Amino acid sequence: MFNNPKKTDMQEKSISGGATLVSAGTSFKGDISSTSDLRIDGKVVGNIQSTARVVIGANGEVEGDITGNQADIVGKVSGNIRAKELLQLRGDCVVTGNLYAGKLQVEPTATFNGHCHMGNNVVEMANKELPALAK
Repeated sequence: MFNNPKKTDMQEKSISGGATLVSAGTSFKGDISSTSDLRIDGKVVGNIQSTARVVIGANGEVEGDITGNQADIVGKVSGNIRAKELLQLRGDCVVTGNLYAGKLQVEPTATFNGHCHMGNNVVEMANKELPALAK
């Protein structure tokens, strides 16, 4: 009568568009590879690769390289970051490593130590030719 969606329809919708989450209080050691969005609020020791967006939350900590279409950093990263489109360094983030980004946005409270390379050509080169040099 009210055209309510079936329970299975609601479950499929919530699963199909979801992001992967490493929650606060969780530690993960190893590389992560994903085709969907990733959010890290815990600690990851290893490289992160995504064809979508990577978000490092305020309590998130990554020791390794991050590669994604977009990246939004609010926590701590020790490693190189490669964002094909937009890389945002926000809040009180602390990044120690080299940046490769199509576009870069840095808030005044963010801390960054490393080299910055910008432009689509640089990002493509970094992904294919410079990984050994960037470390």
